[in-house]
Parts: sequence; C-alpha cells; structure tokens
Amino acid sequence: MTIVLSVLPLLCRAQEAEDTLLVPVSTEAPAPSSQPRKMSVVRRTVRGFDRLNNAYIEPQHYVFTVMLQATHTYDLFTLSSRGTDNYQSITFAPDMRMKVGPYVGWKWFFAGYTFELDDINFNKIKQQLDLSIYSSQIGIDLFFRRTGNDYKLRNADLGRDINVSRLEGVPFDGIKAGIAGFNVYYIFNHGRFSYPAAFSQSTIQKVSCGSWMAGVGYTRNSLDVDYARLQQTIDKELGHDVVRLDSGMMIKSVFYHDFNVSGGYAYNWVFAPNWLLAGSVQAQLAYKKSTGDADIDSRKGFQFENINLNAIGRFGLVYNNMRWYAGASVILRSNNYRKPRFSTNNTFGSMNLYLGFNFGLKKKYRKTNDNNL
Repeated sequence: MTIVLSVLPLLCRAQEAEDTLLVPVSTEAPAPSSQPRKMSVVRRTVRGFDRLNNAYIEPQHYVFTVMLQATHTYDLFTLSSRGTDNYQSITFAPDMRMKVGPYVGWKWFFAGYTFELDDINFNKIKQQLDLSIYSSQIGIDLFFRRTGNDYKLRNADLGRDINVSRLEGVPFDGIKAGIAGFNVYYIFNHGRFSYPAAFSQSTIQKVSCGSWMAGVGYTRNSLDVDYARLQQTIDKELGHDVVRLDSGMMIKSVFYHDFNVSGGYAYNWVFAPNWLLAGSVQAQLAYKKSTGDADIDSRKGFQFENINLNAIGRFGLVYNNMRWYAGASVILRSNNYRKPRFSTNNTFGSMNLYLGFNFGLKKKYRKTNDNNL
C-alpha cells in the first residue's frame, strides 16, 4: 500500500480577494480612530511560505486534480562482515513489482492508493506509507516501510575462490527490515525555484533555476536476520562445510536510531515550454545509536554509537500545461551503518509514472480564458 500526501502552494483566498479588490479613492481624511488592521504573525508566516516570483513560477490555476500513477518500488539490503583474514557480504533484494492506483487532490491535500497487479495477496504485500508535504519554502517527507517475506539472495561474496553463482536469486524469507522516520528541509531560493513543480505538479517552473537546501531528520531502523536459516540455505546450495558465516554476520536483531542534518542542491531545467527536468541531491550527516543481539551465545546485547553518511536523490521529468500533466520521478534513499566488524546498507526508493488532469478553475483566473501556458 502506498499513500501520498502533497501540499500544493497555499494560496490564501483572503489574499486573492485583497489583490483583486478595487478600493475607492476618498478625498476625506480618515477618522482619527481609523487604523489599518495589522496582519497576524501566523497569517504572515503562512503567506510567506508560498510567496513566488511570477516571472519564474506560475501558480496553480485549479482547485481539483485527478491522477493515475504506476509505481515500481526498489529495496536492497546488504550485510557485510570483515574478519581477521576474510571478507563476507550478502545482498538481499526482492523482485521489482509494479503498483498502480488513482489519486485525487483538493487544494493542498493530495492522496491516493496503489496495489500490486501481479499478486493481489494482502498477507504478502509490504507495508508502505509515504507522505510528502511541499510548499515553496518548506518540504517534509514522512516514510514507513516494513518488508514482506519475498527477499532473494543477490551478489554474495563469501570469501576467496568460492563460487557463489548458485545463490543468485535463491528465495530467503529469514530477513525482516523496517524503517520509519521524517525529513524536514528548507529551500533557500524559494521565490524563484519551485520544488512542487517537479514533484507535485502544482506549479509550473517557467525559467530554469536552482536552490540550496538544508534540513534535519530522524529515522528508526530495525533488522532481524535468521542467520541459522541463512547458513542452512548456503549449505543446501553450495554443500556442507564449503563456507561458514563469519561471526560478524550473526546478527539476530539490531535497532538503530538515526539523527541527521542534511544539505544539498536542487535544480529545475526548463528545456522547452511546459517541460521540466529536475534533480536534487542531499547528503546527510547522521548520528546513529544502536542496540541489538550479536549472536546466539551472547547473553548481553551490544551497543554502539557512531556517525555515518546517508544520501537522498530525487529526479523528475514533467510535462505540465496547467490543465494536463504527465511525467516520471525517481526517489532513492541510502542509509548506512559501518563499523570495522559489521556494516549494513539499506537502499530503497520508487519510480513513478503518472498522468493527471486539473479542473475547477480558481475564481481569480476565471476572467481570462488563457489557461494554456
């Protein structure tokens, strides 16, 4: 299941009314008690979130939208251990699957549901929740994933002179991984650069422009591995006593909390009218605190703290003439934990293909029929 929430530019109806209202000119001096009303701090802050330069960005003209989206999810988990005289690494990944579903939007709220086409079995479908809130100034990503039991072994390296080709594609349901967290980031050049134009199709970037970004975030990761079953799987495919898993790979369960600060750059390239090619990369400096059980004979868990680098990449291709829009986007996240004895890497993301239609013209745009940008 995938649910998406996007905040479209927050255009205050009150501000639109003020912009279009013609105030009659009076020659009389105002009464002494007449004072202009001051705008509240909250109201000024909300308006400031989506203050745009119209020479660079065209605001949304419509209130409602409907969209059909197809999503390919990507999930890869790597465990590795470096002993005194050998290195072992095993990568797990499920087969890529396609999900499709409808989405609807009203003003700033955007939500939808997707389901798998090839195997509609709700006992095996992974739990997944992705929420993205966009304004011109602020972006918020919320995510939750809990894997199913459909992992397969990929790209194993179990030591020198060991042929592991027979392990490629072997199903393994003894690993479960989960991740949940959020990222909040600020877009510095928000008046001229539009993140929503690339990833929520709520505005149109008219002139190529880029912006630096900075943010903070939190992630909670969990990993459970049945390493006894993993050893049995290796013995079955390669033969008994061919290879033994290094003690560093014998991780029954591990949980780690990730507190991070991030920085990066995003750029929107308008290479033709109504067309946009977008890309952004953020690096995260993450402080990670973890606890877990090292092996079956250990009565005490282990605790470790360190700092690692994570990364987030977003890329998109969009056609948007304000009435119709279509495009593709790719979002990838990489979370790492590394120590001399043991390391993990979880890379996950999605590729989306979509086609949408906007309707319900806003009141301020009804006076002109020129809606084709």
